[in-house]
Amino acid sequence: MSQSPPPSLRKRGGKKEASPGPSDVSSPYPTNQGATPKPQSEWDYRLAITVLTVLAFITRFYNISYPDEVVFDEVHFGKFASYYLQRTYFFDVHPPFGKLLFAAVGWLIGYDGHFLFENIGDSYIDNKVPYVAFRALPATLGALTVPVVFLIMWESGYSLPACVLAAGLVLFDNAHIGEDRLILLDATLVITMALSILCYVRFYKLRHEPFGRKWWKWLLLTGVSLSCVISTKYVGVFTFVTIGAAVMVDLWNLLDIRRPAGALSMLEWTKHFAARGFALIVVPFFFYLFWFQVHFAILTRSGPGDDFMTPEFQETLSDNALAAESIGIQYYDAITIRHKDTKVFLHSHWERYPLRYDDGRISSQGQQVTGYPFNDTNNQWQILPTVPLEDNEGQGHSVKNGDLVQLLHLGTDSILLTHDVASPFYPTNQEFTTVTKDVASGERHNETLFEIKIENGKAGQEFRTLSSHFKLIHYPTRVAMWTHTTPLPEWGFKQAEINGNKNVLQTSNLWYAESIESLEEDSPRKQREERKVKQLPSFGTTPTQVSLSSGPSSCGVLASGPRMIPVNKFISWVTDRWWIASSLLAVFAGVIGADQLSLRRGVDAVEEIWGPGARSRLYNSTGFLFLCWGAHYFPFWLMGRQRFLHHYLPAHLASCLVTGALIEFIFNLQPIQAVIDSEVDPSGKSKSIRPRHFVTAKERMSRKSLVACWIATLSILTVTVWGFWFYAPLTYGTPGLDVAGVNARRWLGYDLHFAK
Repeated sequence: MSQSPPPSLRKRGGKKEASPGPSDVSSPYPTNQGATPKPQSEWDYRLAITVLTVLAFITRFYNISYPDEVVFDEVHFGKFASYYLQRTYFFDVHPPFGKLLFAAVGWLIGYDGHFLFENIGDSYIDNKVPYVAFRALPATLGALTVPVVFLIMWESGYSLPACVLAAGLVLFDNAHIGEDRLILLDATLVITMALSILCYVRFYKLRHEPFGRKWWKWLLLTGVSLSCVISTKYVGVFTFVTIGAAVMVDLWNLLDIRRPAGALSMLEWTKHFAARGFALIVVPFFFYLFWFQVHFAILTRSGPGDDFMTPEFQETLSDNALAAESIGIQYYDAITIRHKDTKVFLHSHWERYPLRYDDGRISSQGQQVTGYPFNDTNNQWQILPTVPLEDNEGQGHSVKNGDLVQLLHLGTDSILLTHDVASPFYPTNQEFTTVTKDVASGERHNETLFEIKIENGKAGQEFRTLSSHFKLIHYPTRVAMWTHTTPLPEWGFKQAEINGNKNVLQTSNLWYAESIESLEEDSPRKQREERKVKQLPSFGTTPTQVSLSSGPSSCGVLASGPRMIPVNKFISWVTDRWWIASSLLAVFAGVIGADQLSLRRGVDAVEEIWGPGARSRLYNSTGFLFLCWGAHYFPFWLMGRQRFLHHYLPAHLASCLVTGALIEFIFNLQPIQAVIDSEVDPSGKSKSIRPRHFVTAKERMSRKSLVACWIATLSILTVTVWGFWFYAPLTYGTPGLDVAGVNARRWLGYDLHFAK
């Protein structure tokens, strides 16, 4: 698309503007004389980012050795690092990346993982734990987040005061500082989220140079950063939403046949789509799996997480007791059967169900079958075949997955049965009882037949103690034996109810045979061969906080400041600076609404007041940052779980970016009018296009506007620094405040612990 050469940029006073700075050095503006422009000086940006980075390290590392005791959720994440170092299997709801970083620190300094962080308040000094090294990791990541925020603003073409303001709000925020100084995952989550935004901004600036080396580099780095976010905590999916929404808008614009840079063919558009899909979906997915591969490769010993995994997985652990003590079950063995979740034994005794239950329903008055939590002779059941067995008088035949069996209760010499009679507590579930051998071999034979169905078992798989989790399925009615935690009344001795559950797929239907009671100690079946550890593929093996909670309304827009988390014997912080960022989020929404209304009436107020390109920057750049805030904030309104301060740190970082952008927008009331959109070669054909919202601040802002931005920035940061200093004793847990000093730091009437 040909254009006439654009006018040259000029500052106030008629001087020619220099070439663009670091935000888009790949697309220099032509001068009106055709001379090659010299790059702008970057010393001021470089000096500012250096100073802010140094201050970030000082605020994060100051007195980091205090307290020298286990604090808050260090009780969890420090313990996980020790488990890694001991190679002991554990289970946690969070993915492994952030925890592996702590383990790497411990490994590098030679720590053996002997301390398990059992209780809040346990002494690190007495237990010889290198806790400062562990805390140094999140402190370093938290400190590096500040220059990353600065770079996001710088690469987006914002002015120096806007960059300083956004980074300064994160730098002096008590919430970020408090979380960054402890053995927690939040510093890893926040910096990888910020890196994802930075890499995508760098990639987006190269969108008119597609498929080049730098284009691919920043696109792939965006995918790797996204993978690190979601591999730290699953709330990282909100960062995927942010980047994904921006990518969809970008692809939609590329599809436009009227785009200024020229229409793409459908083949070219498909290449763009495939490249983004590969870099932002496939690459993150495989990196995510890679960290689980490392996780399972390290954790080769049995540990507290065994019970969360399948028996097949547990057999891959070198010293797993379940796998080591597992014995194949044969017909006529006397076994005990235990419920996987509640751990009660299948039990029976001579007492019978009452004639009527409390709700008036009539029972069968059959013998009670209950769940009993303790070892007892009435927990023993002999497993009987339902078809004749060949050879050895029926001895030595293994029970297999899918076999039909009968269960003989040895204590009362009766056969387990279930029938179409309502259970005591569940009118929709079937009652379990027992009947005599004569009845079981006669007209009610079919009602005593049960199928052994091993969970995820193969046809003909051997039924074993401990390792074979199974469902006992009633053959005629297809209900599964089930129990629950509500005890029976006095007539049932407050034992657990056993009934037939029609929902066969329910995972709480699982049981396991704990032991074979009829085996002698010297039985050859108890002899152990040297066990070889099984290997399972990584695919398919993936398996209460101490704080005052806080809802979205207390950490977001136009609401109370975030509440507190205890730091050892002190409360950490309350912060009012979040109000600054929150209020400007409302300002952004108001500006967008007012702009849309004015455009409906034919008035272009934004371009008239703030100059050419202002709307493009407001919607595309600031709007993207606002989207980032919303994607990380609003989902917490939908969560029914308890929420804590650290849930809102990514959203707060995004709100700081919006704040910096809006301060520049609001105070840039005398912008330089000429904004160049393209570079034109001598033939008149456009060579490259640079969007207006990536034009550097020095190319857009007059000196007077910069001064106004600096005044606003310094005013806000002055309040921020004062708030940081005022609440610092709570943030760092520094002892010495009296009751009056603690109460003076109350925010909006919230009670502070230990203020009495």
